Formats: sequence, structure tokens, C-alpha cells
Amino acid sequence: MLLPESCTPSPTDTYLVPMRPFDKGQLPCSGSITVNFLQHLFHPHPQPDRRSASFYDWPGQSGSEYHYEIHALGTGFKPLPGIYIYAKELTAGDWSPIYIAQTRDLHQRLEGHVTLTEAMANGATHLHAHYCNAGPSARYTEERDLVQRWQPVCNETYPA
Repeated sequence: MLLPESCTPSPTDTYLVPMRPFDKGQLPCSGSITVNFLQHLFHPHPQPDRRSASFYDWPGQSGSEYHYEIHALGTGFKPLPGIYIYAKELTAGDWSPIYIAQTRDLHQRLEGHVTLTEAMANGATHLHAHYCNAGPSARYTEERDLVQRWQPVCNETYPA
């Protein structure tokens, strides 16, 4: 996480360790400056294009396979349409989808009815996503194909 320029850590600061989610929502800074973690998290700011070396191919009910990049929960995305999957890692390289949805903009609030908190409560450990500029119909078809195959716990199922 980037800290504001006015929040320069000193060599003696000991707070620069990973925080558990929902820890009081604030990070202390030297000189008694406090950064509100939640405000920083939800304040729109540019996200660097972070590429992960991890990918997973999700098979759909139709037999088609869809190539997804694996990200940490809370990763920022470019403002492009796509499909995302909140997923639980069962073993190395083995995944179970918790929720599957398509969106017109992966950068903005994800449009599905399941929040990140709800997905995590159901076991989500990662976010799988890929950009899809083929239009809403293609995104809906892919979402439906995957939901029919996997029947994720947080999705309504579609009739065949």
C-alpha cells in the first residue's frame, strides 16, 4: 500500500508488518499522523498494472475453457468489461468457485449481488478475472456457462 508523502516512516517504526483484515481500520505513521486505511482503500486512485504469473482455465458446462488470471482479493483493475470469480484455493492449483459474475467495468464496484465480505465468509481466498470486450451478451453467456457447470454457493443457478 502506498502511504501519502506526508506519512514518511522512520527507521524505528515497527508498524510496517502485514495487518489482519479489519484491524481498527487505521495505520499509524511517524509524527502522530494517522492514515485512515478504509478511506485510502475506497478512495479512487490509479492502480498500477500488476501482472500475476498465475492463471487458471475454468471449464464451462459447454466444454469451453475460459482463461483467468489469479489475483489477491482487493486487487485493482483497469476500467474495462470482464468476468470475475471469487474462488477458494483447495490445494495448490485446485480451485472452487464461490461466486461468478460479469461486469461492464472491473475497476468500479463489482456489479454482482455478492460483496467481497460475503464471498470471504463463504471461503473466497482469491479473485480470478479476465477482460472481455466482446459485449454484454458474450459476458453473460460465459457467466451462465460457468455457473451451470460449477453451481457456486453464492450464485443463483441458471436452467440449462
